[in-house]
This record gives sequence, C-alpha cells and structure tokens, in this order.
Amino acid sequence: MNFYPLAKKALFSLDPEKAHDLSLKSLRTLEGLSALSALTPVMEEKPVECMGLTFPNPVGLAAGMDKEGNTIDAFGRLGFGFVEVGTLTPLPQAGNPAPRMFRLPEHDALINRMGFNNPGIEEGVENIRKSKDFSGLIGLNIGKNKVTPNEEATSDYLKCLKTGYNSADYIAVNLSSPNTPGLRDLQNEDETKKLVNALRIEQAKLALEYGKHVPIALKVAPDLDDEHIQGLAKVFLEEGLEGLIATNTTISRTAVKGHKYGEEAGGLSGAPVTEKSTEVIAKFYSALGEKVPIIGVGGIMNGQDAADKVKAGAKLVQLYSGFVYRGPDLIKECIQSL
Repeated sequence: MNFYPLAKKALFSLDPEKAHDLSLKSLRTLEGLSALSALTPVMEEKPVECMGLTFPNPVGLAAGMDKEGNTIDAFGRLGFGFVEVGTLTPLPQAGNPAPRMFRLPEHDALINRMGFNNPGIEEGVENIRKSKDFSGLIGLNIGKNKVTPNEEATSDYLKCLKTGYNSADYIAVNLSSPNTPGLRDLQNEDETKKLVNALRIEQAKLALEYGKHVPIALKVAPDLDDEHIQGLAKVFLEEGLEGLIATNTTISRTAVKGHKYGEEAGGLSGAPVTEKSTEVIAKFYSALGEKVPIIGVGGIMNGQDAADKVKAGAKLVQLYSGFVYRGPDLIKECIQSL
C-alpha cells in the first residue's frame, strides 16, 4: 500500500519547514515503534563500488534533509543505500530568518534559503553514533559557519573533518550552497586547490590515527560555465580528490519565471534543475573519466532521471526534492531503473 499520497496531502497543507520537521519526527516515531518497515516496499540490494566503498544500493538521501543526523535509521528503513547528513558546521547556527523554504508544486520544485541551520558538528556526530540499525553508508556533509570569513574557511572545514572523521564513511565538502554569503567564491580554482590540499593532508594524519581511510568528496554548483568546469576538474585530478557530488541547487530562475515564489532568494531544486545537473555531470565526466567518481544529484523526479544521471557518468545518485514530491516509491523506482 502506498501511504505517501495521503501523507503528502496533509504535509503540503502545512508551512514547508513545519512539514519537514513533522515528517522527520513522524519517521523517527514510526521507526521507534518498528512500524516503518510495514509501510515501505521491500528493496533489493544492488551493491555499487565507489570511492573504495561498497554501497548496498546506488540511491542515497542528499544532504539537507537530515541536517542533525537523528533520522538515519528511519531513512535506511525506507530503502536508501546511503544517507548524507548535514550540512554541519563547527558551531551551531540558527540559519536565515523564516520563511526560508518555498514549494513550487506547479514546477515540482522547491526554493530554500535555510542557511546551514544545524546543531553543530559535535552534536551532529553524537547523533550519528546513536544510529543503531542502518546497514548502509553514512556521508557527513560539512560547511563553514556564516560568521567565518572566507580567508579562515579552511580552519572550519578542518575542524569538521577532524571531529567527524571516525563517524562517517565519507566526508562531503559543501562549497556550493547559495545561502551562505560568499561560500561559492571558494569554488574559485585557487581557493579550491588550497582547501582540498589542506583537507587531504589532514585526512592522511587521521587515517593513521584511526586506522581507516575515509574518502573526501566535493559538492559543486550547477551554475558553472565550461571553462570553470575544466579548471576545477584539473584541480581535482592534481589534488587526488576522491569523489565529486554534482550538483547543488541553482540560483537561476529562468524555469520558474512568473511564479509567485519565483524571485525568492535561495537555491532552486527539483525538476527545473534536472537537465542542467545532468549536463554538468556529463561535462565533469568528460574531463575526469573514471579517476574521480561522481555522485549525481539534482532534479531526480523518476527512475529515468536517475538512469540519465548514470548514463552521463554518475556512479551513485541522491534524492531530495523528488523524494518530497514522490515519497519512498521513488527510491525503489530509481534502484530498479539502475
């Protein structure tokens, strides 16, 4: 039985952020009562090797949904092969003023300007450690605090890497949220090179300390021109980056022009970014080949969208807005399409 259409109708009658919080709370409650498995379809395992890790299936939950890392077991029960927690920053922060999330159902889209609202890396990592039943992999998405100037951003990322290293299967470095002022400037080739180099040096130290290697991936924006893509690809190859997550939300509003929320500040996700994200994946894959595996995310609204991302060069895919609009059935559909 597909319970989601009924749940969606109720959730879409609420403010988007309140609906988000209620959804996660409900998932945790159902999981605690051992009732969630009865409401979700059985998922088949389709193991995928990526970044030196074995993912039980290629469909993951993108960062931004479970910002606190306290709903991992429930999302695993829904069928995700991996869950990316965060974005987490060194210090807790409240994020931007509300309202800061908007639905555009006519476009199967969302706009958000949450601003890295999170409990801080230490509490987030403690929540991850409390996860008991998830058999998939956990990604830890890290960012810098809003008050940290860009010239000191590396120290924020290093602190998050050190704190979260032993509790994650991979680390995702977020340089591409449009909702932290100046953050995307860190996608400048020179800045990216310095940051990745510093993270790789610290990673080597942590690998010795903990006796395990945790790969590092970088998350980029869809709003990159061809020259920028080529420049970043060169940096990734030179610095030995182990994974690329493409892409984050877009600042373009062309696809939603005229909508009542079309000019709201923030990142646009969902169907309007599907094609652009897939194009960026294909361009990065053309430059990187198999040397830097790509996780494809952005506007996956059905199984064909997931298959298109893989055809363009992605090894794994992640869901967010499509999951909001379609529910758990989308996970199974994407696993089967791949």
